[in-house]
Amino acid sequence: QLSVKKLRVVLFALCSSTEQAAQHFRNPPRRIRRWLRRFQAFHDDHPELSEGKYLSLEAEEKLAEWVLTQREQQLPVNEETLFQKATKIGRSLEGGFKISYEWAVRFMLRHHLSTHTRRGVANPLPKEIQGNAGAFIEFVQRQIHTQDLPLAMIGAVDEISLFLDAEILGSDERKENALQTVGNGEPWCELVLSVLADGGVLPALVISRGHPPRPAALPKSVLLESKENGCGDDEIMELWAARVWRKHAECRGGASKGMLVLDCHRTHLSEEVLAVLSAAGALPAVIPAGCSSRIQPLDVCVKRSLKNFLHKKWKERAKDLADSDSSALLQLLLGWLGEALEILGNCPELIRKSFLLASVLPGPAGDSGSPRRNGDEQEELIAAMEERLKIAKSRESSPEFPENDDPEADPEILHRLFEGESEAESFYGFEEADLELMEI
Repeated sequence: QLSVKKLRVVLFALCSSTEQAAQHFRNPPRRIRRWLRRFQAFHDDHPELSEGKYLSLEAEEKLAEWVLTQREQQLPVNEETLFQKATKIGRSLEGGFKISYEWAVRFMLRHHLSTHTRRGVANPLPKEIQGNAGAFIEFVQRQIHTQDLPLAMIGAVDEISLFLDAEILGSDERKENALQTVGNGEPWCELVLSVLADGGVLPALVISRGHPPRPAALPKSVLLESKENGCGDDEIMELWAARVWRKHAECRGGASKGMLVLDCHRTHLSEEVLAVLSAAGALPAVIPAGCSSRIQPLDVCVKRSLKNFLHKKWKERAKDLADSDSSALLQLLLGWLGEALEILGNCPELIRKSFLLASVLPGPAGDSGSPRRNGDEQEELIAAMEERLKIAKSRESSPEFPENDDPEADPEILHRLFEGESEAESFYGFEEADLELMEI
């Protein structure tokens, strides 16, 4: 069994990333992966520990749905928000429930909620939303077939919000953490991405706050819209429909009907947005809440690869950016985005594969593939995309990190680990002794 301190680090890694956990707790990523493997091995050998000790299965499924929908909206899932939500659900249960870091880590693993997973299309969804996902796939495939929609008019669209922390950027260290893709506040800028089932990539629309000077040269694959207070969600989709989708439809003669796969968040379902998309000849296919990891083509590999690419570029330049104004930072971002979109535009086969793995398109001869095979193919797809974007790194696929990326460390370090080290932070003001098990 792992100590509370180690479990806390592992939970951070599952909620965010091993790299962020390593920075936050000042521990090598390799060590954190070892702890996770050790935890899994123990619980694989003792499955009885997973049965009904904490939340009921039904309550855990509700919590898993919450995690999935939070991530779809780029809202934080961390120790604090997870424990708060679990407590809220637990209070509604007769007799309450016991909460601990051990339970939280096991919950994240049992429901395949690790951010490391590269097999999202193979992981089962909570039962209630699994049925919604099946109904959505059936609807989309039926519409494509009955309306005989051309692949070039079947699109997937989604936003990526970028948050810039000026305080961190101006500090003396960890400037690489100033740019994030998860946050609660107003984003620095928003990217609207769209890809097509024939493998095409449409121009990205970038919405920035404020009125920075217009960049001297915009990449041809990027459209920029700057407004003093940013844009409302409806306005973003209306701009995208007018500047991206309508122009794409016009290039194809304007007569073709189309379909757009998009999630149900960010008021994509408002009457105004639906009317604008309909007027542009696009049938909105709205993904049920919590299902994007399985059936949004952009989530299969494009969004995560693009985020990693932007993070990599930012980290390479972060130390030099402290004195840069918003305009200079935006110019850099637009350049990086243009670079990434050019590479994506040269990967039509990977984009097409994303639509197949998301089941938006039926497989050859109607074959939807087994979950295991689809998971294998998604891993290969992500690896291929990262290779094209030159961001491939040591694999952290699934919670079960492969042993072969973990050569034996110095025995002295292995013995030390956290033992004897102090941890200044505590959870919600509880003393360390209280952390092992708390009664709610």
